Formats: sequence, structure tokens, C-alpha cells
Amino acid sequence: MSERDVFEYALLRVVPRVQRGEFFNAGVVVYCRARGFVAARTHLDETKLQVLDPTADVVGVRAALHAVEGVCRGGTDAGQAGGDDAGRRFRWLIAPRSTVVQPSPVHSGLTADPEAEVERLLELLVR
Repeated sequence: MSERDVFEYALLRVVPRVQRGEFFNAGVVVYCRARGFVAARTHLDETKLQVLDPTADVVGVRAALHAVEGVCRGGTDAGQAGGDDAGRRFRWLIAPRSTVVQPSPVHSGLTADPEAEVERLLELLVR
């Protein structure tokens, strides 16, 4: 049996009209401290978005989701947060926000493969 490590994750929720509080899942961010791993995967269901808000800025929402993926990858393209370690980037991404893309509460689990966990959670909780 391979070694399993603790990981944390948060869902990325699209909240087209913040004042209404309606949302749907559009991504997941996974962090594994033991492996210095942080990654995000997103999937925007444009039909759901249009049902909740026919005037929603689809391009803007997609850009916000891709920005989260970029922060996880790090580097200079990710802005100031891109130079931080994986844990700081995860904590920055999961900070509460009152915007169209919001993080869920954080959940945890055990995994032998954080990269596979990102894909598994995206399939299970988003798609």
C-alpha cells in the first residue's frame, strides 16, 4: 500500500448574483502540504450560468476561473501570489470573497496521488 498524505480542498463556486446566494460548482483547488502541491481544475457549465443569470458575463467568469488555475501554477504570470509557496497560494485562494467566483469551506482527506485527486474531485463534485 502506498503512503497517503493529508490533503485539503475547496470547491470554486460561481455565484452570478451575489445578493441572491444561488451558486453552482465550477472547479476545485487541492493542496497537499506534505508534497508542496497545489492545483486547480475548472469546468464552467455555461447553461447553468445562463439559467441563474441570463445577463452573466461568461467571458469574465471563465477568466476568473482560469486566474485561479494560474495562481496555483505560480510564476510571474500569476501576479504577486505567484511567487508564494504552495500553502500561501492555497490560503490566498480560499479566503472568503464577495465576488462571482467564491471558494467553499475547506474539506480534507487522504491521498496517495494529489494530482489524481484533483481530477477525481472535479469529476465527482463539478462535472
